[in-house]
Amino acid sequence: MTIRSDTTEVRKRTGLALHAVTLIAFLAASSAPTPLYPLYQAAWGFSPFMITVIFAVYAATLLMTLLFFGSLSNHWGRRPVILLALAAELLSMALFALAQDGDWLLAARLVQGFATALATTALAAALLDLDHKAGATINSIAPMIGMGVGAMGSGLLAQVAPAPLRFVYGLLIAVFLVQVLRSLRSKETAASLSGTRWSPRPRIEVPEAARQAFLRVAPLNIATWALGGFFLSLMPSLIREMSGGASTWLGGAAVAALTFSGTAAIVVFRNKSANAGLATGGLTISLGTAVILGGAYLGSPAVLMAGAVLSGIGFGSGFLGATRSIVSKVTAGERAGLMSAFYFESYLANALPAMIAGYAARHVGLLETATVFGAVIIALALLSLALPLPSCPQKVAEQGA
Repeated sequence: MTIRSDTTEVRKRTGLALHAVTLIAFLAASSAPTPLYPLYQAAWGFSPFMITVIFAVYAATLLMTLLFFGSLSNHWGRRPVILLALAAELLSMALFALAQDGDWLLAARLVQGFATALATTALAAALLDLDHKAGATINSIAPMIGMGVGAMGSGLLAQVAPAPLRFVYGLLIAVFLVQVLRSLRSKETAASLSGTRWSPRPRIEVPEAARQAFLRVAPLNIATWALGGFFLSLMPSLIREMSGGASTWLGGAAVAALTFSGTAAIVVFRNKSANAGLATGGLTISLGTAVILGGAYLGSPAVLMAGAVLSGIGFGSGFLGATRSIVSKVTAGERAGLMSAFYFESYLANALPAMIAGYAARHVGLLETATVFGAVIIALALLSLALPLPSCPQKVAEQGA
């Protein structure tokens, strides 16, 4: 009995590690182009608005994939969907590596949006299958680590590595090939699959038991992901304008400051209640965004970075609190559909404001656009503080799923 229990625990930890690394790799790949946008712009001569179009194509494809295919792993199983996502991601990395102009980037981001949507929902559900508490924590940490590593690493490689617009994608291809081989040998995590026939029709699945909590956390979730969208699309251009064309790595460093402080916040709040995370998130997102705007007006990248760190604390604690608030309300069979709806809301907030900001920046300027963008984020974060907290367990359960 002890040997069987130990074997089960080892398999669980191995599965958690595998899926966590895969999720981090997908999110790293999603942010890798961010610090390269000014280099693409200089090499190929397109506008800041074109950058947001490229970003929005990725997000729009991701949203549509979530809408039509978000619950696919409930029917096919987690493992087949993860492998399909890895295959699509390899195609996307190849398109980035071979890109010759903006059209290539659009195609690469389109394929990447499809791959990332499939991966995030299937991997999130697989992690929760293996361990409810650890899975929720990894689902919150992995996007932060992935986006930070991808943006910072890509920016640094662009400074020191040969072929700055291609080297990072070759490295990511190698990583994804390794994850394909590891995933082929992995076990299916879903204890049972849906008995209904899957069909590719649009659906948003928020189970009735989770709807109140889902609506309650929406303002903060929208605020955090809208801020993330701004960092991933226009922040490198804003910093470059402020610093008079400083090193490429600084744009990636801003994303890393946001996401790495978010990771630290998740570690701190992992054993605290979901409500504590939501309250801290609302407060620090509003304060951090105000500091970011102050840094923009002062023309100080250092102050802006300090605001990114403060906002990142809110990003991490708020995202963890939101995730735990909703997943605690549903059964294992409802997780993939719920996470699909949650990521749909998150990426819609991530993409739509960023595209509007890109259009506005073209006509009224980056600083003015950032001001309005920041004011909306602050208002949403403050609204989340004014709303009554959802009913959640005050302590995090220690047992797995």
